[in-house]
Amino acid sequence: MIAVTAVFTLLVRVPIPATQGYFNFSSVAITFAGLAFGPWVGLIAGGLGTGLADVVGGYAQWAGISFFAHGLYGLLVGYFGRRRTASGILLGWVLGSLVMVGIYYLGAAAILIGDWAVPLVEVPINLVQAAAGAIVGIPLFYAVRRAYPMLDQIGRRATWTEEESPFE
Repeated sequence: MIAVTAVFTLLVRVPIPATQGYFNFSSVAITFAGLAFGPWVGLIAGGLGTGLADVVGGYAQWAGISFFAHGLYGLLVGYFGRRRTASGILLGWVLGSLVMVGIYYLGAAAILIGDWAVPLVEVPINLVQAAAGAIVGIPLFYAVRRAYPMLDQIGRRATWTEEESPFE
């Protein structure tokens, strides 16, 4: 899921000149990872996937901020979505989105730019990025779960019987 997140981050990048950041679709992969495999996979895939993509893609100055912003996004989506209820999934996405947008704003303002007004340009763009995570990532999770019901068992039990193996 780290590699999938990195690919989704690098696949479509729309630069934001004011802050030297960019719009991407990482939230789609992170939302799916958190819902499908739980909060720890969401955290690791989100943090390492986007951080790695920033370094490889020429935006290394954002790697640390991306690690925390998207890592916590994945953690929250996975944590609240683990019960598989619509309200839990929505709550996790809303909280994760707010944390992600807030960390990017604070990181850009305090660390990268040193200005509290300029990073406001990124707030609506990051909200659209988070919305893409919900609009595509949540239905993707439901579609994969419907086609592959054993998805609910991955990461929840240490062993499976031969008849239940999620790897067949």
